[in-house]
Amino acid sequence: MKRIFLEETPSTNDYAKARRKDKENLLVVAKRQTGGRGTKGRNFSSGTGGVYLSRLEFYENFPAKDAFRIMQGAAAAVCETLSSFGVTPQIKWPNDVYVNGKKICGILIENTFCGYLISSSVVGIGLNVCNRLPVELSSIATSLCLETGKEIGVDEVVERLLEVWGRENIHERYAQYLGWLGEEITLIIGENEGKIEATLLSVDSEGGLWACVDGKEKRFVAAEVSLRVANSAEEEL
Repeated sequence: MKRIFLEETPSTNDYAKARRKDKENLLVVAKRQTGGRGTKGRNFSSGTGGVYLSRLEFYENFPAKDAFRIMQGAAAAVCETLSSFGVTPQIKWPNDVYVNGKKICGILIENTFCGYLISSSVVGIGLNVCNRLPVELSSIATSLCLETGKEIGVDEVVERLLEVWGRENIHERYAQYLGWLGEEITLIIGENEGKIEATLLSVDSEGGLWACVDGKEKRFVAAEVSLRVANSAEEEL
């Protein structure tokens, strides 16, 4: 996989997407982003000292119904990387990683489709390592250095992440880190943000969230709902 290292870019995802025409697998890593974003177009704080990378990959015969495997693989790799530095991460379904109740990583995936197949994906990861976090996010965001009390090099984290990314048993690895199982959560429904109180049960291999609502098991998908947990907020980091 070709690698490109940048001092600064508005968005590693946008940089990678602009090179889809080259039909070449690509990894883009930047020291900082000036226009980083998370899901739903929210801003993502991207100062020097964090991991900001995007991986462009092309596929043959990858069914669109299996798209969540891309998210599972990325989230599991992030968690395994964090665990190797001595912290205990949790995945907040579907695409955020938390440590001690605070967000440490966001993942943004942008796929292209050809009929019922995924032709390519861009997986963007923003992981707080030793970057300074905005004061207004201090109650909901954290970093690897804050959690360990140690100075940790960004390059070391990137290499560790790439080592574990792509391992087998994707769903099992993802499920191992899924947080808030058995706990009360709030599901935010649609643009009108209706709320459903539920108990989180599990996530299936296609990314469906199973929760107990009024005594009945129901399945939800990320396109329809988002999950909110106690002490979390909707801002992206």
